[in-house]
Amino acid sequence: MKSTEKNFIKRLKRHEEDALEYIVEQYLPLVKGITQKILSPLKNNGLIDECINDIFLSIWNHSKKFHGNSEDFKKWICVISRFKSIDYYRKATKKKELISGEIEVNNEKSVEDELIFLENRNELIALINLLEPIDREILIMKYFLDYKTDEISTKLGITRSAIENRIYRSKKKLSKKATSLTLGGSLI
Repeated sequence: MKSTEKNFIKRLKRHEEDALEYIVEQYLPLVKGITQKILSPLKNNGLIDECINDIFLSIWNHSKKFHGNSEDFKKWICVISRFKSIDYYRKATKKKELISGEIEVNNEKSVEDELIFLENRNELIALINLLEPIDREILIMKYFLDYKTDEISTKLGITRSAIENRIYRSKKKLSKKATSLTLGGSLI
């Protein structure tokens, strides 16, 4: 039996190779488009190809966790593609100079959760942009790029205690600004 639009999900869950071939044939342009959009600033085609292969491997390995129809499957592939690409982007940029990139998001979030997350993320980024440049850089390195305090200290040439103090004060400032926004203030 060969995989078709009607049976490829069941066959994929049983790890039938023709189902994987079908998925690659049907969804490669979509996966490649998402991956290239996120990873193209790195100008590394080898990394893009590696990420695409990892996406299809992840789909293969986690196929039994998928529940839904072919339309849901397309959304599921898009989410996996997006988050795998973000992971690759973060790993690649962590090795380079500080680049504020995408934020890693839990793969099990629904579309609604992701939209709420993106809205909150945009508000948070707007608040962070109001901070002093050094404080902004420290917060991005700590919470967006997962640098350890010692790594930030070495990279910026600031003591560990100064980094921790700046993080504490920045969090307080962000908290106050967020509170004032919810009480009717504005970012402008």
